[in-house]
Amino acid sequence: MLTPQHALERAQNLVSQAMTAGADAADAVYVCEASTEVQVRLGQLEDVARSEGEDIGLRVFVGQRSATISSSNMNPDILAGLVTRAIDMAKEAPEDQYAGLAPQDRLLTGSIPDFDSDDGLDPDPALLRAAALECEDAARAVPGVSNSEGAGASAGRSIFALATSHGFAGVKSGSGYSISASVLSGDDDAKERDYDWHSARHMADLDSAAKIGTRAGERAVKRLNPGTVKSGQMPVVFDPRVGGSFVGHLLGGISGSAIARKTSFLLESLGAQLFDGSISIVDDPHRMRGLGSRAFDGEGLPTARRSIIDKGLLTGWLMESASARQLGLEPTGHASRGTSGAPGVSPSNVHLEGGSVSVTELIADIKHGVYIHELAGQGVNPVTGDYSRGAAGFLIINGEIAGPVSEFTIAGNLKDMFAAMTAANDLEFTRSLNVPTLRIDGMMIAGA
Repeated sequence: MLTPQHALERAQNLVSQAMTAGADAADAVYVCEASTEVQVRLGQLEDVARSEGEDIGLRVFVGQRSATISSSNMNPDILAGLVTRAIDMAKEAPEDQYAGLAPQDRLLTGSIPDFDSDDGLDPDPALLRAAALECEDAARAVPGVSNSEGAGASAGRSIFALATSHGFAGVKSGSGYSISASVLSGDDDAKERDYDWHSARHMADLDSAAKIGTRAGERAVKRLNPGTVKSGQMPVVFDPRVGGSFVGHLLGGISGSAIARKTSFLLESLGAQLFDGSISIVDDPHRMRGLGSRAFDGEGLPTARRSIIDKGLLTGWLMESASARQLGLEPTGHASRGTSGAPGVSPSNVHLEGGSVSVTELIADIKHGVYIHELAGQGVNPVTGDYSRGAAGFLIINGEIAGPVSEFTIAGNLKDMFAAMTAANDLEFTRSLNVPTLRIDGMMIAGA
């Protein structure tokens, strides 16, 4: 891998070549990654994979016409040809009145903050193998676990560099580690599967392999001999590892491109009270060692902590420069960028806060309901907000978690579900999108 400084110089050189060749404006993105992954199953090594790669993308503007082109070949002659082809393509592209780089007066200037996203390690595959084996051994040691789909451990590092023709140059590096296991419980036709994983920027922040494996095994065993749930309207409680999907639907609905295209179920909801007043949803790109932390976005704009939902109110859209221009607004520092195509939008580290009761208190008054730990299918309409997905979990009877249930469907409309949502106080920061246990009353269940 290149050093961060050399990566940035590569992007800057490509922008300089584009301007010399006749572009009116340009930006370049350079990305390089290296990762090692080890997979084991039933105590035996199954696979060790090492991947390394680099890509560079160039976007050029000729007036209001633009084109993007990318390459994984860093040969100087190849890159020179890349510049020529990009400019020729831009000249033939249709005009776009909203195209262009981010506003120059909004660019991040000065030193770029460091959020401790890179621990600089490159662990030996033997260390990863030992972690994967420990994880699987712990899962298989749980009474009732009968088979394994395997366990894995991975480590990687990446560098992202962005340079623009109007003055921005920035680079960031990151490390990432993960451990996971997936096991089966039961025998013959009465088998159930479950899993667990953990990811972190620093290897030292990973949960122990044994802890991850034990959780996977215990979850698989708890799912044994599932029953059915009767159809009807009832409270539904969502485990944190699936409840984050609701925030994901919210984020998709408030992206600037969806609003500009009028394809969002939240089109007329700016400033509206979407959630209970106790709930806020925060995007925090400056969390130390956060999985989504970043000082600048994909267009070179500074990032900042923001309450997307503030005491239940929707505060605004997530916008890159093109959709902001189309909407007559300002970009919000949420542009995301790869080496091909125009910028999109993405959040950073997002969490839902506002829960004031324990999980026990959250479910205490539920006479008959369900606790969901798995969702399946893609039955969500982003235009209308209609929601219908397959689910598995546990019954809640008289305020207590009861036996497992599966093969049922939950349905509603996202706006109604947001309004009915309440939260427990068990929020933990383990992912890039974190929520506590969530409860939504009045959902429709289609079961037996």
